[in-house]
Amino acid sequence: MHAKIPFSTARLDGLLDASGIDVLIVTSKHNIQYLLGGYYHFQFDYMEAIGVSRYLPIFVYVKGAPDKSAYIANRNERDSVQNRTSAGYWLPPVVFGSSTSVEAMTLALAHVKAVATPALRIGVEMSFLPADAADVLRRELPACQLVEAMRPLEKLRSIKSAAELEILREASERVVASMMDAVNRTRAGQSKREIIDHLRRAELSRDMIFEYALVTVGTSLNRAPSDQRLEPGDIVSLDSGGNYGGYIGDLCRMAVHGVPDTELVDLLAEIAAIQQAARAPIRAGLSGREIYIAANEALARSRHGKQMHFVAHGMGIVSHEAPRLTANGPIPYPADDADAPLEAGMVISIETTLPHARRGFIKLEDTIAVTADGYQAFGDGARGWNRIPE
Repeated sequence: MHAKIPFSTARLDGLLDASGIDVLIVTSKHNIQYLLGGYYHFQFDYMEAIGVSRYLPIFVYVKGAPDKSAYIANRNERDSVQNRTSAGYWLPPVVFGSSTSVEAMTLALAHVKAVATPALRIGVEMSFLPADAADVLRRELPACQLVEAMRPLEKLRSIKSAAELEILREASERVVASMMDAVNRTRAGQSKREIIDHLRRAELSRDMIFEYALVTVGTSLNRAPSDQRLEPGDIVSLDSGGNYGGYIGDLCRMAVHGVPDTELVDLLAEIAAIQQAARAPIRAGLSGREIYIAANEALARSRHGKQMHFVAHGMGIVSHEAPRLTANGPIPYPADDADAPLEAGMVISIETTLPHARRGFIKLEDTIAVTADGYQAFGDGARGWNRIPE
């Protein structure tokens, strides 16, 4: 019995057809990881530079003919591939022998020429295609038309399987639990760097890859690591991305040294009300724009609504992936999905921020999975003021 291809070939074929793509040449780490069911060569998890070039894995996919797929692997990748296939996971036919980006593309194009017609519309990821590899592509297939493939690939990833949703749930729960560990280990007098290190160690202890932490202390709105120290009574904002099983848990929780006063309790309650209003209507079939309508109505009723910032964005292997719901967020991109219906399996991060000049940076960020008749919230604990020991 053959291992099952880990993505929907019918869905990918439809997306490629709509984008005018005949053959995919995938070169990004995140899309190769997705298309190969979680596989990525361990030797290059952290750094892709090697020798005089870089590690460049390539996945070739011919629309309508998944049996013509191929994976172009580094010459040192045989053991990883053997372990993957021995464990029963699917991989397409593997071509070994590349050690540079030019060699990898040369091998990929030799495969393309063997299985497809020469006048092709080839989908590539422009942001992840090295210039020397692109030169080889244009030289070897001069009649081909290069088409940006980012959009169909992110739309393919936007509908998560049950297994992916479970990984995202775990990622979210583990990030929040790690934050609570960091809060319990934090003391007055410690620096932001020390607080971030508490969080890093907590995520690593939960089998996560620590990606980043955006932390504020006291009345400062600066979220970069620094030697600023926690003073008695200060608030702390913890916004962290932790990677579990290749998927990102990205949430924000608040803490305070000592007892939060009434004003702090009220300010966080205002933010929580915006978050709740935004998530309340979420269900399959709702347009993404309606999330913003609900949030904006709540902001208009809120005492500090004009000072708050709200954003909703897709989550998964990549932060800020599809569905893309706004063109006015902190990371600029077109709102291509704002008027499209949400689908069950999509995962959305919703976040509301109040940069309060007198009290500091106050924020909640939650992870919401769309279901057929509503939503599920992942990592939904610790949304109040968490107490840093005195």
